[in-house]
Amino acid sequence: MITSLEDRMLEMSAHLPRLIAFDLDYTLWDLWLDTHVTGPLYRHNDTLNEVLDKYKYPIKFYHEVPQILHRLRASEVTIAACSRTDAPRLARQALGLLLVPSNTHQDDPLPAVNFFHHLEIYPGSKLAHFKKLHEKTGIPYSDMLFFDDEHRNSEVEKLGVTFVLVPRGVNHAAFEKGLAKWRKRHALE
Repeated sequence: MITSLEDRMLEMSAHLPRLIAFDLDYTLWDLWLDTHVTGPLYRHNDTLNEVLDKYKYPIKFYHEVPQILHRLRASEVTIAACSRTDAPRLARQALGLLLVPSNTHQDDPLPAVNFFHHLEIYPGSKLAHFKKLHEKTGIPYSDMLFFDDEHRNSEVEKLGVTFVLVPRGVNHAAFEKGLAKWRKRHALE
């Protein structure tokens, strides 16, 4: 059966990697937890997308991150956080407290941690983070896409992971650019 170019383009736009991973600091939010933040963290009432530290310094996702997380969750993509922070406890606490607004008006907001299937949050090379993800999930490296603000973490390309540098954090344009890069490497057969 012959498919139209339009059908082929639609099929390609729906083609996603099985696992998409994000660094945290300056990738999903605009700070380094291990240098900008002092615990304990807390959320003021049911404030959406904002957690405060001991001195009321805010931690929040970049504006478009919640929509991207909802999109991935709806697509049933495995989502991972891969951070080499020296403050893993604060990172996990922030993800547990941050409330992601609902993408519909009918659902309640969810803690950010509920969007992540895997949390590889500890000091060290991102190679170790991805080896652990591969071990836990069985997903081939070639079926992984990683967004990070630091070029040094492009070392994961050695494993076959598609790396996307996001020096200004994740937004829709950067996310689509990353998907296009992965799709170009892994065109449908």
